[in-house]
Amino acid sequence: MPTTTDGKTTDPDGTDDVEAALPVDPTDGGVPTRLMVLGLAHRDGSVHGAELYPVAAECGISDETVRSCMRRLIADGLFLREGEGRDAVFSATEAGRAALEVTHQRHLMAYAQDAAGRGWDRRWRLVAFAIPESRRAARDAFRDHLRILGGAAIQPGLYVSPHRWTAEVTEEAERLGIPEHVSTLTTEDLHVGGETNPRTLVERLWPLDEVARRYDDFIATYRDVPEALEAMRRRHERISEHDFLPGALHIAIRFNECFEMDPLLPPELLPRPWPGKEAREVLARCRRIGVLAREDKGGPALFRVFDDAIAHLP
Repeated sequence: MPTTTDGKTTDPDGTDDVEAALPVDPTDGGVPTRLMVLGLAHRDGSVHGAELYPVAAECGISDETVRSCMRRLIADGLFLREGEGRDAVFSATEAGRAALEVTHQRHLMAYAQDAAGRGWDRRWRLVAFAIPESRRAARDAFRDHLRILGGAAIQPGLYVSPHRWTAEVTEEAERLGIPEHVSTLTTEDLHVGGETNPRTLVERLWPLDEVARRYDDFIATYRDVPEALEAMRRRHERISEHDFLPGALHIAIRFNECFEMDPLLPPELLPRPWPGKEAREVLARCRRIGVLAREDKGGPALFRVFDDAIAHLP
């Protein structure tokens, strides 16, 4: 099947199979636009209008949709704007940098666990919180952060994870100004509803069947793309920005649908075989070969977070 970008394939008649399979319209101003914006963040957390608007245009996202997305990100306290229009630079706030760093570390951890084949010291980390209604916004933000870190609710106000997350949890509680309402503890002896078997516990607490189904869908869509990209390279063909940038966004959308839901449990706790590892391998191959085949090597680095994680692979 001919390939137009890293993660985007077309039939000879021009039908875009991958785009047709996407459940989300990247021009709707919702998650995909936000994902594209965050994917353009430089390592210092800044997003440059001079890159943002041209990339959005190539991805079929209007200037107004971008402006609406940036207004929401600023209102959410994640970015500050300096300048106007295409000359604007959006600088990540402390909260914005924290969100970007969490995403970065999650990708690094996922590939590290895949490579090591393990990652659990058989200890459960728990976080308990009782945040008053007067601090509802902070309570909601803290709960969301625990979920992003891969935590699962045992009951209201009590979350658990097999990961060493105490430092990140404490830092977020302090950032939100609620440390006096948060407690952390570690145990090797976890009972939930009378169950103690670790594998049974994770099946109860995390939606692993749904995560696996999403990964399987991603693999089915993109499994053949790396080979098609490699064939392009052998023919000395290059991917134009008009094809590369939308393709990079599309594959990121599909991968994020899996990855954001994935608690990244240590391999010891996962069903075998676990499709998350294969999905990350497919993504890594698409990125590596796609970037090599990109016509404009100096173009905006869309989704550095993928490439930074992949760069750590052996």
